[in-house]
Amino acid sequence: MKAPSRQSLHSNLAEINITPLVDVMLVLLIIFMVTAPMMQSGIVVKLPAAETRSNPSSGGLVLTLTRDRYVYMDNQIVNLYFLESRLKSHFLGSDKKVVFLKADKSLPYGYIIEVMDIIKLAGVDTVGMIVEQKSRR
Repeated sequence: MKAPSRQSLHSNLAEINITPLVDVMLVLLIIFMVTAPMMQSGIVVKLPAAETRSNPSSGGLVLTLTRDRYVYMDNQIVNLYFLESRLKSHFLGSDKKVVFLKADKSLPYGYIIEVMDIIKLAGVDTVGMIVEQKSRR
């Protein structure tokens, strides 16, 4: 029997087994897939209450105004100075332009009117307000 040459020994030892690496990566992928939805925090807004409940119909854009005066459009923060251009680009080519405001009840009335004015300047036809329904006793 012939002894293995030195070159054949080195070529066999040079192969890397990637199976453990793939296993670790799959476990990390599963962990991130499970924990990613838990890390997303919603936009906290205390809505004013009213007797009648208003739910946004499909097709309308929801703008959220937080008590810290941040404006969210599609869950992305928008600078108030760029809101008009963002709304124009969002409704570009759209026949029905409807925006629903989801504003925190602690916001001053003047600020809400300022935002509504920007919405109207962007050419939006209808502006609605989202409120919570009062509990009946």
